[in-house]
Amino acid sequence: MDDPGLELKYAGGLPLQAETGAEGCVIEGYASLFGVADQGGDMIAAGAYAGSLARIAARGDRVRMLWQHDPAHPIGVWEEIREDSRGLWVRGRLLPEVARAREAAALVAAGAIDGLSIGYRTLRAERDGQGRRVLTEVDLWEVSLVTFPMLREAKLGQKSRADPAGVLRAAAEVLRAGR
Repeated sequence: MDDPGLELKYAGGLPLQAETGAEGCVIEGYASLFGVADQGGDMIAAGAYAGSLARIAARGDRVRMLWQHDPAHPIGVWEEIREDSRGLWVRGRLLPEVARAREAAALVAAGAIDGLSIGYRTLRAERDGQGRRVLTEVDLWEVSLVTFPMLREAKLGQKSRADPAGVLRAAAEVLRAGR
């Protein structure tokens, strides 16, 4: 994104779960974890997303689901985003009508993509006793599927009831059909 105030955090979720159905590939996991320093030294405080999520809901808007933070490549919809005691939890669908989403579903199913990342603007931050920036309020813009999460310890997993072979077969059929 070309907004100089927009920050992107490759903060993997714990765990990303995926299942495939007629409605698309459903994924869920943690896009952000509270109190865990990322590779840039930043931490997100519990409650940092609350105001943003409330404003988004009041507008009837959505946090966007993007591929690798590219605004030209929305790949699905986040149907539920919430803070819990652990972090920012997301659940959404990769849309089978979108070619890049079908590719993403195949990569998730194969374990090649295992990260989530947040795109946001910092509204309030403070320094902790170790000099790390602690984000206490952020304006959340998007959550992306990414190759490299900023939070190394937060790798994504896959739900055991997913059918990776089915996802790959469906993707292959679409490619053969020339769509």
